[in-house]
Amino acid sequence: MKMSVYAILLALVPSPGRAADQPSANRETDLSVTDAPLILSGVQASRVDHLDADARLLTVSPPNPSDDATFATVQGITAQDFVVDAILMGVPIDKNSTARGFVGIAFRISDDRERFEAIYLRPTNARANDQLRRNHTTQYISHPEYPWERLRDQHPGKYESYVDVDADQWTKIKLVVSGSLARFYVNEAAEPALIVNDLKLPPASGGIGLWVGPGSKGYFKSLKVTVTRP
Repeated sequence: MKMSVYAILLALVPSPGRAADQPSANRETDLSVTDAPLILSGVQASRVDHLDADARLLTVSPPNPSDDATFATVQGITAQDFVVDAILMGVPIDKNSTARGFVGIAFRISDDRERFEAIYLRPTNARANDQLRRNHTTQYISHPEYPWERLRDQHPGKYESYVDVDADQWTKIKLVVSGSLARFYVNEAAEPALIVNDLKLPPASGGIGLWVGPGSKGYFKSLKVTVTRP
């Protein structure tokens, strides 16, 4: 298997030197997440200092979208099977918002950006004094046919789950996708918080993006994509 590694990190970090004749199955690219070139779909992006870290902030624009296609595709990265490691944070856009701080990763984004899948967090649900809300902390969606409302209505509890996160702190996530399978890990846990065994789109190469939901601020501190190619 050939592995390609794209690392979009907080700061520009040079890769260790490698002799020209040293073979390697890895290709590593390190650049700042704040400067990574993005294709915006229903969002606006800016560079901010947040919790003493350089970060990329995404918000939905216009604020009341008609669907879930609210993400920023990272240019130059495509994958079918991959691992995403990221540090992110999601909060309501203001004190009056009833949003849950929706933030996550979009993947297998089509060239026209009309089809994609995503797994995201609702961070403020994690410590709510309501068990049903807690059970909706993670979420899988597949655009356009399977928004969260349809999945929850037809398959209650199957495509979302509880996981403990602190909405006021950075959260580490890992998303592992292979074929029709996805595993979503939070804060370096050994076991996934969410398992999806039947991704709705057929396996195909597509873009990787930063996803944010309405009424929320999505902060992204780092992103690393490891692509597995046959």
